[in-house]
Amino acid sequence: MAVDFYRHSLEEEEKAAVRDVLDSLFLTTGQRVYAFEKAFEEYLGVPAVVCTAHATAALHLSMLAAGVGPLDEVITTPMTFLSSANAIVYAGGTPVFVDVDPATANIDPAAVAAAITPRAKAIIAVDLYGLMADMVALRSLADRHGLVLVEDAAHCVEGRRDGFGPGRLADYGCFSFYATKNLTCGEGGAITAREGAKKSLMRQLGSHGMSKNAADRYAGKYQHWDMERLGYKYNLSDVNAALLLPQLPKLAKRLERREEICRRYEAAFRETPGVSFPIVPQGMTSGRHLFTIWVDPGKRDAVLAGIQARGVGVAVNYRAVHLTRFYQERFGFRRGMFPEAERIGDSTITIPLWPAMTDAQVDEVIAAVKAAVAEA
Repeated sequence: MAVDFYRHSLEEEEKAAVRDVLDSLFLTTGQRVYAFEKAFEEYLGVPAVVCTAHATAALHLSMLAAGVGPLDEVITTPMTFLSSANAIVYAGGTPVFVDVDPATANIDPAAVAAAITPRAKAIIAVDLYGLMADMVALRSLADRHGLVLVEDAAHCVEGRRDGFGPGRLADYGCFSFYATKNLTCGEGGAITAREGAKKSLMRQLGSHGMSKNAADRYAGKYQHWDMERLGYKYNLSDVNAALLLPQLPKLAKRLERREEICRRYEAAFRETPGVSFPIVPQGMTSGRHLFTIWVDPGKRDAVLAGIQARGVGVAVNYRAVHLTRFYQERFGFRRGMFPEAERIGDSTITIPLWPAMTDAQVDEVIAAVKAAVAEA
């Protein structure tokens, strides 16, 4: 590819941090994980962070901690990655999808309010593409109806809305450190809690339900352990955490460059017939994880192929979850139920966005998009 879809920004500092762990005695969950959890708590301004193997694990743990089980409904958006909905099913709950805001593609609080029934247990909001959902409105709804509010912030470490950052208003916030994320260790995640007392529960649920993990058992004199509840193997290793720690101070500078790139994209595509894109409303800060364009659904695949043929990497984020085979067959969802999410899922294309992109590469992406749209 002339312009890759994504390239990470890991540097010598991150590599040296991993080498330090490899030269140490402890590779699994230990002091590096604990150090990152503390640093991430301070960065987000939350009382509790527990690292997980990935964001899917964090979402599953949030459902378990919320007490979701059979007969419980959890309201969420179909315009997201599969994990947001799958976590509900893992816990035995029933996903209740609602439509999205046509301008931002984020979950619509009014639609959430209309979907609340006596069986509702929780809400999973998604900070799509880096723009926080309306957590103030959703927090008010959750409090009014006694619901647990979960924030899928996999795209949104750096976002801000209404004076709050991700994880501040949710009962549980779920983060991703996947290979293409703004803060990455290849595979990894974290779960936050508004109540610091929940930290031990989250750690235990992510470590087989054991009363002591390996660091507790082997750091000094051996200590026996018990399995106090059913848990899962969801812990993060010190190797991964070592990659994460040096990146926290670099997030602001990297966001600044992604913002510059996004503004160039917006200026170019605002004047391009047949192309639109989700907005970032005034006064809000997007984490700028992904930049997506929307084109005619009937021409989307042709535009996708045309951009790729010109040497530019692309992706689709996302097809509407309720139209996947599993959700249609298991829960009876069908086309036409959530028209805005369906329109976006049928028309969206994600184009390259990474901090080290040069202005020339950005211009190359813009030219490829314009040519592919005109050709289609």
